[in-house]
Amino acid sequence: MHPDDDSDHQSGTGAADGSGPAPEPEWRRRRRLAAVFGEGAPEQTSDDRDPREDRPGKDDDWYRAQVPPHHG
Repeated sequence: MHPDDDSDHQSGTGAADGSGPAPEPEWRRRRRLAAVFGEGAPEQTSDDRDPREDRPGKDDDWYRAQVPPHHG
């Protein structure tokens, strides 16, 4: 095999003159990637959110107020 021989390498980008494979349509690429990796990443992760944002449950002040005297 010659180093300049690309016969085993298919980039999928294909030339407009028909010398290579046609480019993959975007909808097909997205469907293929979704089948492998899932539909997509969440819009926002816990790392993106401010920890002080409103959230369900008790806040830190409430938990500190609940500490027994012998632990305080």
